[in-house]
Amino acid sequence: MRIQRVRLENVRCYGEAEIDLDAGVIVVHGPNGSGKTTLLEAAFFALYGARALDETLDDFVSTGAEDAEVELWFAHDGAEYRIRRRVRATGERATTATCILETPEHTIEGARDVENAVVDLLRMDADAFVNCAYVRQGEVNKLIHATPSERQDTIDELLQLGALEEYRDRAGDARLAVEDALGEVQGAVTDVEKQIAEKEEADLHGQLNELETELGEIEEEIDHVEEQIEQAEETKADAESILEEFAEKQEELSELREGIEELEDRIAATAEERETLQDRLSECREERETLEERRTELLDASDLDAADDSVEGPIDLQTVENALEAVESRDDELRDELEDQRLAIQELTSEAEDAQETASELEEESESARERADELDAEIEDDEATLAERRENLEDLEDERSALLEQFEDAPVDPDGAADHQEEIDAELEEVEAEIADLRANREAVVDRIERGKELLEEGKCPECGQPVEDSPHVDALGEDRDLLEEIEAEIEELEERRDACEDRLERAEVLVDAASEIERIEERRESVTELLSEREATIEDKRERAETLREEASELAADAESARDTAEANREAADEEREAIAELNAERKALREREERLENIVSTIEALDDLDDEVQSIRERRELLAEQNEERRETLRERRERVQEIEDAYDEDRIEDAREERDRAESYLEDATDELENSREERDELQSTIGSVTAQIEELESLRERQDSLAEERDALGSLKSEAEELEATYGELRAELRQRNVAHLEQLLNETFELVYRNDAYDRIELSGDYELTVYQRDGEPLAPTQLSGGERALFNLSLRCAIYRLLAEGIEGAAPMPPLILDEPTVFLDSGHVGQLVELIDAMTELGVEQILVVSHDDELLDAADAHVRVRKDPSTNRASVERGPIDLAALDD
Repeated sequence: MRIQRVRLENVRCYGEAEIDLDAGVIVVHGPNGSGKTTLLEAAFFALYGARALDETLDDFVSTGAEDAEVELWFAHDGAEYRIRRRVRATGERATTATCILETPEHTIEGARDVENAVVDLLRMDADAFVNCAYVRQGEVNKLIHATPSERQDTIDELLQLGALEEYRDRAGDARLAVEDALGEVQGAVTDVEKQIAEKEEADLHGQLNELETELGEIEEEIDHVEEQIEQAEETKADAESILEEFAEKQEELSELREGIEELEDRIAATAEERETLQDRLSECREERETLEERRTELLDASDLDAADDSVEGPIDLQTVENALEAVESRDDELRDELEDQRLAIQELTSEAEDAQETASELEEESESARERADELDAEIEDDEATLAERRENLEDLEDERSALLEQFEDAPVDPDGAADHQEEIDAELEEVEAEIADLRANREAVVDRIERGKELLEEGKCPECGQPVEDSPHVDALGEDRDLLEEIEAEIEELEERRDACEDRLERAEVLVDAASEIERIEERRESVTELLSEREATIEDKRERAETLREEASELAADAESARDTAEANREAADEEREAIAELNAERKALREREERLENIVSTIEALDDLDDEVQSIRERRELLAEQNEERRETLRERRERVQEIEDAYDEDRIEDAREERDRAESYLEDATDELENSREERDELQSTIGSVTAQIEELESLRERQDSLAEERDALGSLKSEAEELEATYGELRAELRQRNVAHLEQLLNETFELVYRNDAYDRIELSGDYELTVYQRDGEPLAPTQLSGGERALFNLSLRCAIYRLLAEGIEGAAPMPPLILDEPTVFLDSGHVGQLVELIDAMTELGVEQILVVSHDDELLDAADAHVRVRKDPSTNRASVERGPIDLAALDD
């Protein structure tokens, strides 16, 4: 797996940030607290969601933001994927609002489904990812301080051995369940056999025949009683029909009498209403006389003829309304004129206020422009002082570069060839050491032959064939070996001198490589400082021009402010003139409103006379209608009285009494017969229930016999299944133990290889990992040490070696399937001194050579930065407290600051 790109929005100290990542070793660097760790944790969060965080989702979202978003693009096993997670923080607590995984085949939505898909894809959950590939800040010694049991659980889970233990537990649970089921089945068999014996002794079929005969007799008796009840119900129904008819006539008679009484009341009420209407007619005549007198008085006082030349003929309602309309029309004209005057005053006042406000704003802008020009002058002085310091820094860098270039004046290479020169000397030194090793091996073999020859000669035997040395031609071989030994030692001495010379040359070459690297860094810094100088000079010139422009603008703004004040004064004077005209119009409107009030009183009086005439006409029509209604009611009253007499004449008391007696006799018989029938039915129901019970017991007996056969088969099957479960449980246990032992041995080998790569120390001989995951470090003298007894730097390297060994074990175990995730190291140098950092660099190089596609390191250590294939720089703006991220060369000036 390789992370390709990460995008963040409103995540902790980040506003918006995006970075592309390549394969190889990538170092993320920047000031403390700038957001380096957040960048890696965001990628981890994209893969596994909230459980990947050591905090709540509320802390993950930037302060003040309503949501946060993380996008992660990564390649895995030849395919490309994209995950997007969005967190909403608008409620009581933050929640995951969106979670989408885009794969080459389909799109998966939902936090749970996406997390399951990632776990299936990488074959590890969040905890396994942390224990294998992600060394978090401050957790570099996590596996060392863990107990052997915790370390065993962690590594077993990574190697998926926990699944075998789970399978063994499941098989054990299954075996116990089968044993429980077998015991239950055996008990059920015994119980069924006992029940069958009890039921066979009860003669259930004989009981059933007797009960069915008794049931037939009871059912015949029930049929006879039901026929008698049916006849009694018919008699009762006929009597009740006669009584119901009589009750209906009585009800009709009652309703007729109530209707007669109601009609009599309504006739009396109508006559009373007609009297009341007659009284109102008299009142209306008196009111009319009063209104006519008031109309005459109002017309006499209105001088309508003199006021309006348009009035011709007698004064009526239309004449008064015309005069009133003329007054209202003139008032509307005056109101429109007043509105125009008020609008004019409002516009003049508004324009005066706007002009005054504009003058104030222009004065403020003028003053602000002058102040900004003064500020720019002060900034120019500061910039010029900074510019002088930058030029001095540039001269210092040039002096440093010159001093470093002097080292190459007598050197066999220039700075560009220093690294190749060092590699050539390294290769020559390795060749010489290999030759020395071969010669030393030959020397030891020759020395062994000489010593053996001396021993044989002392015994009087040939050094070569072991026969007596008298007249033996092989005695001279011992002298040849001595000559060969002298030649070998001479060659070794010559090669050792050559090796020493190579080592001296290598030391000089390493010095030149360091100098070349420093020259390269100085040149990068010179370019950066030169670019800053050019930018600062251009900025100073821009500020001078801006200050001059601001002073010119300030003078123009002051002149415009004075002109705006003159305009405001002229508008205020014009508004005062308009107010005087409004006073004259208001006086004319007052006179019009008094005349309008007099005319409205005349109109209301004439309208009241018309309304009174209408009311009189309405009352006369209402009295005629009421007289007609009373005539109709008297006719209806007569008809109802005749119907009452007809019903009373048809009433027959004897027939009603006979019907009551027939109904009572039928009810008495039905009551007795119903009780008898109910008792018979209860007896029948009891017999049917007993028959059903006996039938059920017969069916249960057959069922028990079938159950007996089925339980016997189940008992045999469970016995076989128990044997299989016991065998499966043992197999899983043996397989887990075998695989654990095999992986422990291989992990111990990888751990020793990795630790030896990064920590070549004569004090330690080897590391031992027991079958119970107990870690022990052995010194050269054989003394065992616990990893916790190592120094701080050694513990950190030991833990990193263990992590990398686990990583290698997993990678070898799934070769040909899914590739491993990136190796992520967050501040791994916290416990390391400068020497140990160099060994960490060797570990990273070794993991790269072993095939780890991508290694991400968070650090600001120079040695790690130099060893990286690419750099990611994280910065934080102190004014906004927002972080930004970018790829590119290291800014040495920024690091110095």
